[in-house]
Formats: sequence, structure tokens, C-alpha cells
Amino acid sequence: MTHKAASLTAALMLSTTFVLPAMAATPEDVVTTYTDIAEATYSDSLSTAEALRDAVASLVEAPSEETLQAARKAWTASRAPYQQSEVFRFGNPIVDDWEGRVNAWPLDEGLIDYVAEDTPSAEDNDLAQLNVIATPELTIGAETVDASQITPDLVESLHEAGGVEANVASGYHAIEFLLWGQDLNGTEAGAGERPWTDYAEGADCTGGNCDRRAAYLVAATDLLVSDLQEMVANWQDGGAAREALEADPQAALSAMLTGMGSLSYGEQAGERMKLGLMLNDPEEEHDCFSDQTHLSHYYDGLGIQNVYLGRYARVDGSEVTGPSLSDLVAASDPAVDEALKADLDATMQALTALRDKAEGGMAYDQMLAPGNAEGEAAITAGIDGLIKQTGSIERAVAALGVRETAFEGSDSLDDPDAVFQ
Repeated sequence: MTHKAASLTAALMLSTTFVLPAMAATPEDVVTTYTDIAEATYSDSLSTAEALRDAVASLVEAPSEETLQAARKAWTASRAPYQQSEVFRFGNPIVDDWEGRVNAWPLDEGLIDYVAEDTPSAEDNDLAQLNVIATPELTIGAETVDASQITPDLVESLHEAGGVEANVASGYHAIEFLLWGQDLNGTEAGAGERPWTDYAEGADCTGGNCDRRAAYLVAATDLLVSDLQEMVANWQDGGAAREALEADPQAALSAMLTGMGSLSYGEQAGERMKLGLMLNDPEEEHDCFSDQTHLSHYYDGLGIQNVYLGRYARVDGSEVTGPSLSDLVAASDPAVDEALKADLDATMQALTALRDKAEGGMAYDQMLAPGNAEGEAAITAGIDGLIKQTGSIERAVAALGVRETAFEGSDSLDDPDAVFQ
């Protein structure tokens, strides 16, 4: 063999040595990625909630405009990873049974603190004006509750008091209300304007009961942290949520797709977007006190895309990736996979445009105003994208042969007339 031929043979050997066929993803592989993403998402939610707790402590210890704004900023940061976790709802009972404690909405905020006299409330809610912060001894039905000390246990016990879902005492939105106060601007510009002096001491205190308001904010934030600690544990190795999925990978695929489809259609496109648009009602905003609903919509959409593509960008800049639903669907029906990826991209483009419009000066509640054609178009584009991608998720279900997968609906999409009855 000549030197030239030997060199060519060696080059061919090298080129073939390192090009190995890709191993096909298995359901077990995809479950591992999904549970790893869940653990990372909830862990980021926990770490940012801990930062929020620190900012709340600073506000309570030294009330000022600066410490109030810092606490608000920390709340906003804590929402980004949490909203990406909402895709784990609907298909995972452990998450569904827990979620209302941390993200329930809308709420009759008069249960917690002072509100404007004309504040609407849920029908037949006798506790809508209870004002725990101003009331050391509470009467709930036939029961008398000692609220002289506001603790996490007290806040937890008051959640959905009287069996009314609108009596939200804990979670992100209770904290949001305590940081921003009511947004009384309707569909005009502006979010809640709670003054920092609502946490001031002595004669500088506004709103009354500043010490109890501070105690409630601290208790609610401590409770949020402990609730998130519980959910992180559920997704760690040996945790109940992870083990339930690992035990039955086919059922796990159904849980993944159910979460994607239900959040896309009934929850986000329907209850969170279409309903408010139909009613032109800013009270239907998910983050109505801070007027940051556009961010929640964006991160919900991103969470859906994360699960399908098997990736999650952590708050520290690292990334969790692995075999994905997309890999499984592509192996079964490449056309369905390509269509769904394209639909997810289109939805995220619409939600990004919606986010940027709100950040650029047209607040989400302004978009809901009657006659605001530009705002309506921005919201509608997000709704349309979510609905379209739901159809592709259904085709992915069929391509994988996944059974017992049903998506949440919404009257605003399925029976619009019922909304006005």
C-alpha cells in the first residue's frame, strides 16, 4: 500500500469512527427529561421566592419607596420560573391538588385588607370584606377565629374560607395585592398604587394596621416558600411526582400532553385571555394588581414549548435538556412534529409581540378596553396561536397512540353565549 493510500484509509477510518447513529429516544428517556425539567423549574421558583422573602423582610424592617420597589421587582422575578411550571398541571394530580395554594385567582382581596367601597366580589361571599388585617378576632360562619397573631398557619387556614374559591388568602396573588394594592384604573394606564407608608410605623402609617399588614405579608411569603419546598421535594429523586411517572411511562406521556393541551386551550386561550377580552374586564387579568399579565402569558406559553422540546433555561444561565416528546413524535410522524414545532414557534412570536407591546407602553388592561382594535388584535393573535397549537398537540397524541388524554375546555371558546348568562 502506498503512503498516499494508507493516509486515505486512515482518514476514512477516522471519519467513520466518530459518526455513530443516533439512538432513538424511548418513553423512559423522555420521562426522565420531563421530570428533570419539572424539578429545575420548581427549584428556580423556590430560589426566586426565597429572594422575594428576603426583599419582603427588608421592606418590613425599613419601609421606604426603595424597599417597596425592590420587593415588587423580586415578586416579578419569582413569577418567571413559576409560570413556566404551569404546564405540569392538569396531568399530574400531585400538582393539581397543590396549585391552588400558590396561584389561585381571581380573589376577593377584601378578605385580606382594605379595598375601595365599590369593589365587586364573588356572588354570595359573606367574607368578601372580612379584612383580616384590621380584625384580630374573625367570625367565619359559626366559628370564631383568633387572628391576633398573623402566622403562616393562620393564613393557610383562611385559604378558601367558607368554602368560597374567591377567598384566596395565600400564594402569589395575595402577595401581589399586598405589594401593589388594588388597580383602580380600569382600562386606563396604571397598576396598583399602594404607598410604602402602608408599612410605615407610628404616625406615618397609612391604611391602618401597618404592623399587621407587615405580619401578613411576611407570613404569606414564608408560606409560599414552604409550599414550593414541598413541590421541589415531589420532583426530586424518590419524590412522589417523579416516581408516579417513572412507574408508568405511557401514562406519563399522557400527563405531559394533557398538561400541554389543557394549558394551551381551556386555561390560557380561554379563561385567561378570551374571557377578559369578551367582557372587556381588567378584573379577569391573571396579574391584575401589578398589571403584569402579559408576562404570565408569555411564560405560560414558553413552559408548553419547553416540555415539547425537552429543554428549560434556568435562572442561573444553565440549561436542562434531553430526549423529548418532539423526538418521539418525529420518529412516528415527522410531519406532525414539524407542524407542532412551527405552531409553538408562531405562538411564542405572538406572545412575545404581546409582551413587548405591554412593556412598550400599552398596558394589558388598556388592550382590554372596548374599541381598542390594536390591543384586541395583539391578544387575539396569542389566542389564535394557542388554539392552533392545541390542534397539533391533538395530532401528536394520535401519532403516539396515547390514550386517556382529554384537554380542559372553556365556555369562552366552546359556548360563548354561556359567558353572558
